[in-house]
Amino acid sequence: MILGLTGSIGMGKTTTAAMFRDRGVPVWDADATVHRLYAPDGPAPALLEAAFPGTTVDGAVDRDALRKIIAADPSALDRIDAIVHPLVAADRAAFLAATDAPLVVLDVPLLFETGLDAAVDRVAVVSTDAATQRQRVLARGTMTEADLAAILSRQMPDADKRARAHYIIDTSTRATAQDMVERIIAEWA
Repeated sequence: MILGLTGSIGMGKTTTAAMFRDRGVPVWDADATVHRLYAPDGPAPALLEAAFPGTTVDGAVDRDALRKIIAADPSALDRIDAIVHPLVAADRAAFLAATDAPLVVLDVPLLFETGLDAAVDRVAVVSTDAATQRQRVLARGTMTEADLAAILSRQMPDADKRARAHYIIDTSTRATAQDMVERIIAEWA
């Protein structure tokens, strides 16, 4: 069973994915994959540098440079995605081919937005109230209110994700999230 795990920024997806991983469930992490692909030994730096000169530093993709390009030309995001998404898809396919576990988790922040929900058997959405979400994101110290608003504008609203989910994992507390993770594992593993 392939479980797509998703949720908007600050909802607790990383913590929830770790709960599955800690219970022995194989977890593929889309964000971690992109970081690997952007590293000096990954395939993305050369491809992105060729398409967008000046976007690598010391052989790695400079994410700040990419953000500046996208801010100046929002259509650049589609061109970047056209380069990166096939690399991500190949990594995900290799992960799935390498496991025979009864339950695997694909941790994908933009599962619905990219249409990847069609490639999984079930979807679990991590969710909490908007105030907790905001507090979590701003507590990281790496984002402003404007940054958060920009990210949320590109993500499907939480209510819409919840409506499309097979499972809703309430991350208001660690205990409620862990309880639902255990219920999902018991059902499929």
